[in-house]
Amino acid sequence: MDKDTIYKYPAAYAREHGELPQYHESRKALADCKAAVDKAISSKWNGWDFSQDAAKDILEQFGAERVAYVLANTVQHRQTDRRFSQQNRDWAKTIPMYLPKEQRPDCVLESHSAKIDPFIDLARKDIAELAQKKTPIRRKHSVKHNRVVTASDKTPLYKNSFEYAYQHGEAEQSIASKRSNIACRDAIEKAIASRYNGYSLDTEAAVKEVVQRFGYERLFYVLANTVQTMDWDQRVSQNNKAWAQTIPIVFEKGERDTSYLITRTHPGLLDMFVRDARHEHLLKQPLKAADIKAEAAHILERFQAAREPNSPSGTHYMVQVSPDFLTRAKTKDTDRLMAILPFQSLALSTLEDRKGIYALISKDENRFQKLVLRKPSVRKKLQEKSDGLSAPKSPVKNKSKGQER
Repeated sequence: MDKDTIYKYPAAYAREHGELPQYHESRKALADCKAAVDKAISSKWNGWDFSQDAAKDILEQFGAERVAYVLANTVQHRQTDRRFSQQNRDWAKTIPMYLPKEQRPDCVLESHSAKIDPFIDLARKDIAELAQKKTPIRRKHSVKHNRVVTASDKTPLYKNSFEYAYQHGEAEQSIASKRSNIACRDAIEKAIASRYNGYSLDTEAAVKEVVQRFGYERLFYVLANTVQTMDWDQRVSQNNKAWAQTIPIVFEKGERDTSYLITRTHPGLLDMFVRDARHEHLLKQPLKAADIKAEAAHILERFQAAREPNSPSGTHYMVQVSPDFLTRAKTKDTDRLMAILPFQSLALSTLEDRKGIYALISKDENRFQKLVLRKPSVRKKLQEKSDGLSAPKSPVKNKSKGQER
C-alpha cells in the first residue's frame, strides 16, 4: 500500500465502517515514509548540498502524496523555524493534514531543518514534474473558430461610491466597474483552482492569466479588498496584509462591498497568489536610484561578512547579484551599480555549474570600504541656486573637516 493514497479519516470512522486495517496500514506507511526520508537526507547529503535526484527514489517508493504530507507536516510542526524558506512554509500550508494534531508529531522528520529545506525544494520540483506527466495532453483543434479566446476587460476601475456616482450621473460606470470586479474575482478563483495540482501552485501562470484579462490595477483592488478582511488569518502573511492596507477600498455607507470577496480559495493558496502577483508587478517596474543603492549595500554587506575567499578557485570573494535586480536592470543600471561599489578589481560574471551572475573581487582587495555615492552634478546645483534666488537664504553652518571628508 506504500504508493496508495493516505487514509483520510480518523480511527473512530475507520472502526465504524470496518476499515481499521486500511487505517493502520496507512499510518504504518507514513511512519515508514518518514524514516525513509530521514535516511535519504542523511545518506545523500554531501556536506554542502543534495544531488538533483536525491528525492526521486523516495517518491517512487511512497508516492508524491505521502512524501509531501511528511515534509509539509514537519514544516508546519516547526512553524517558528526560520531555516525553512518562506516559499516552503507557504507550500506546507496548502497540504491538507488528515491526522489529529496529537498524532502528527509521529510523522515529523528528525533531520536538521537546514538540510530538510533544500530537500523539500528538490521534492517539490520532482512532484510537479510527476503531476505534469500524469496530466492528459489535450489536442488542439485545427479549426480556428473552435479556439476560445477571452477578451481583455478594459472597463475603468471606478473609485467612488455608488451614492457619489448616482449624484454625479456616473451610475453606469459604477455598475460596470462592479461587474468587472466580480468577473475578476471569479477569474482569480478559477486560475488558482486550475493551476493547483494538489502539491504545488503555478502562480506565474495563474497571475499571468488574470493580468492579461483585467490588468494589475483591478487585480490588486480585488485582492486587497479580500485580504483586508483576513487580518485574523495566520495563513496570510503579515507582508501581504500590510500591502493590502495601502490600497484604498471604496465603502458604501460605511460598509465593505462583499460581492467580489474571494471566498472559494484556500487562504494559503491565495497568499501565494498575492505574493507572486506583487512580485511579478515589481519586476516590470524600472529601477530607481534607491533600488540600485540598496543592491550595492547588500553586495557590500555580503562581501564584508565572508570569512575567507569563497570563489571556486579560492582567489576571489563572490556574492550573487539578486535575480530580481538583474530582471529589472538595464545596462545603465548595472553600470551604476558597479560605480557605487568601491572596488578596483570588481567584475560581474557567470560561474560554471552555477546559476546567476556574481560580483567578484580579488581576495587582496580591501573589503571594508564605503559605497561611492554620486555627488550632485554642477548643473543640478546651478539649477537649484537659480530656483532659490527669490527665496530668503538660510544661514549656512561651516562644515567641519570630518564632514568634508
